Amino acid sequence: MPGSNRAHVRAQHPDVPNFDWRSLLKVVSTGPSTTTCNRMKSYQLPIISSFKTLFTLLFAVTIGIAAQGADKKIVVGFSQIGAESGWRTANTESIKSEAAKRGIELKFADAQQKQENQIKALRSFVAQGVDVIAFSPVVETGWESVLREIKRAGIPVVLSDRAVAVTDKSLYVTFIGSDFVEEGRRAAEWLAKASGGKAAIAELVGTPGSAPAIDRKKGFEEVLRKYPDMKIIKSQSGDFTRAKGKEVMETFLKSPEAKQINALFAHNDDMALGAIQAMEEAGVKPGKDILIVSIDGVRGAFEAMAAGKLNCTVECNPLIGPQLFDAVDAILAKKTLLKRTAVQEGVYEQSQAAAELPNRKY
Repeated sequence: MPGSNRAHVRAQHPDVPNFDWRSLLKVVSTGPSTTTCNRMKSYQLPIISSFKTLFTLLFAVTIGIAAQGADKKIVVGFSQIGAESGWRTANTESIKSEAAKRGIELKFADAQQKQENQIKALRSFVAQGVDVIAFSPVVETGWESVLREIKRAGIPVVLSDRAVAVTDKSLYVTFIGSDFVEEGRRAAEWLAKASGGKAAIAELVGTPGSAPAIDRKKGFEEVLRKYPDMKIIKSQSGDFTRAKGKEVMETFLKSPEAKQINALFAHNDDMALGAIQAMEEAGVKPGKDILIVSIDGVRGAFEAMAAGKLNCTVECNPLIGPQLFDAVDAILAKKTLLKRTAVQEGVYEQSQAAAELPNRKY
């Protein structure tokens, strides 16, 4: 028994001699001797009273801890790439609204498309002791060190939308996102069909080093190898933004190869929409003089298709908030998750745009 409780017993019952608590433990484990029984009778009541007080305190503390645990909110730290496109804005809204719907405390950080900002945010989440960390990596490489720090802190990690290139796959629990390679393949297959397998292609590439830019290009070129008369003659990064897409397309249209270009592959819709502006300003008819296929499936792309300016968009669904927080719940419940969870997506052409447009939530 703690010293304070011994003092309490002695103060309340000065007639009771000092009791050997080690002997009491022996009594509990082996049974009392006759001498011990006789001795215990003289101060049985104060001992029982003290034990009742101690038990009541322990019970109250236990109930308090249990109640505190039951009321504790799940805290998730999420580092977003930025707000470079309509797709990204929809992705952010899906995550924020789903967290609010489930009563999850979301610590949100906008990296403004800079890896150093994301790394700083991830370390901040560790310092704050969040339950789970999720993030959409702006580029594929350079994460090993900070992910090891997170693992040492015992915080599980979920990758959202984009993957990372690491030597140790145990540094994250699961990746929830699209198959960017397949998206590139779908874009190329559509263009091959629409062009009859003959095209001089201008390519607007996404952010250099990012998973979608790498994988979409990989999938697109994989299909092109089957069509010798389809070639990429101009390629440059538009950094996934409308403004940069417009700027790069203006450069393409002023190049010596400008008159050869009869197709455009944009790694996202926003760059394609910027390119459409550049074409119109240059007197080129988008969707007719130059066939345009892009990726994401944002509302602006459907509006452009309905207007006959964009020919095809390959869907990349940004509304993954429910899947993300399903994964968070599963992780905290100690359930096993697949290393990769794919998102269901489609391919849309001009003929489908008007009917599908009302269904676009982003």
